[in-house]
Amino acid sequence: MISTVATTELPGIERVHRGKVRDVYRVGDTYLLVSTDRLSAFDCVLPTAIPLKGQVLNTLSSFWFRWSAHLVKNHLITDDVARFPSVLGPHLAMLKGRSSLVMQARRVDVECVVRGYLSGSAWTEYQKGGPVWGHMLPRGLRESQQLPEPIFTPTTKADQGHDQPITREALAVTVGTELAAQLEARSLALYNAALEYARGRGIILADTKFEFGFVGDELRVIDEMLTPDSSRFWDARTYAPGGPQQSYDKQYVRDFLLKSGWNREPPAPALPAEVVQNTTQRYCDALEILTGMRLP
Repeated sequence: MISTVATTELPGIERVHRGKVRDVYRVGDTYLLVSTDRLSAFDCVLPTAIPLKGQVLNTLSSFWFRWSAHLVKNHLITDDVARFPSVLGPHLAMLKGRSSLVMQARRVDVECVVRGYLSGSAWTEYQKGGPVWGHMLPRGLRESQQLPEPIFTPTTKADQGHDQPITREALAVTVGTELAAQLEARSLALYNAALEYARGRGIILADTKFEFGFVGDELRVIDEMLTPDSSRFWDARTYAPGGPQQSYDKQYVRDFLLKSGWNREPPAPALPAEVVQNTTQRYCDALEILTGMRLP
């Protein structure tokens, strides 16, 4: 049986933040990002951990950070524990595969969501008949249909509670016109490049979200990137607009939770063993299909 890491404790190392999924420690003038096996859905952390999830998120994010560095700079220093500072030596067994050393960044408190296909909350919003968070879309679109062009639909960033969609105009008021334009342009550039890459490997990148922060005065993409937690990954072989799609992401867990009758407020229900196993398989499949890498 594969063990899970739902929470971390590194005696002697300062923990500066515990997010829904990641624990962040300060190591000198850098941060150590540890991807746990916690899973959040509808902005609630579930009581059931998902084996191998942390390794998938860390490995896939590192892959994308390196792959896209020529497009948008990021905060990654290394995910090779052999290059970690010696102070982390006693913890390397736990950290291996699920942690990265990154530059300290001042986070922009916005989720930068890009949608290329009509799904999830965007589909729900579209069915109301008006604009989708400020975007006027053609009439007659079906669920999961590709949009004429990707749209940028930012949300608030909440460590507790629910993220809330905001319009691009509201984002400009919140962070300033110049920064809002930079966030949108860089998010779209990353999405469009990843969309083409993933499609060549049999996966449709339906939508995703990015986070950004300032390293000094330079805006960089941070946190995680293009993972099954932050994206919708659909199987291109079975893709058919008009309904939900077969996926390699946590939509499978969302669907289970919705059918369970949960009201989307804490506490979240536990996941049965079958759902846990199938979620692990989907995450590992996404990693292998996109990168060719298998977890040891």
